[in-house]
Amino acid sequence: MLRTTLAAGAMLLTASAAMAQQSVVDHTQKLMRDNGRNIMALSAIVKGDKPYDQATVDAALKQFDETAKELPNQFPDGVKGLKAPDSKYSASPKIWTERTKFDAEIADFAKAVNDAKAKAKDLDTLKASFQPIGKQCGSCHENFRLKDG
Repeated sequence: MLRTTLAAGAMLLTASAAMAQQSVVDHTQKLMRDNGRNIMALSAIVKGDKPYDQATVDAALKQFDETAKELPNQFPDGVKGLKAPDSKYSASPKIWTERTKFDAEIADFAKAVNDAKAKAKDLDTLKASFQPIGKQCGSCHENFRLKDG
């Protein structure tokens, strides 16, 4: 009876740990989808497809700032190799083997976002602030994201 109870407890702990790790991966994917939506919203303004709207700019920058704060904690060792089931992308193993470089990419993104939060008050200042944000997103994706299949 004790062995059965211990075995069941071990299986439950293992399942709980796996679910927690997958939850981290799923949350990371949500952050990236939110970033994508906000990049598209700002891009439409910068291109002139949508009128300048400070509320949209502020909301996007706030979400980028939250992403920058959360990302350093989104890649613990336990999620290495895991992937969100509905994503075409996964984290590169370089996140764990080149952690200092990855952390520097996040810090550069955070700086670009903070600079934009301080400066983006009209279309011209948004255009100037948007380019460094996009550059940092692209750099991190190029270095630390894999396209699957």
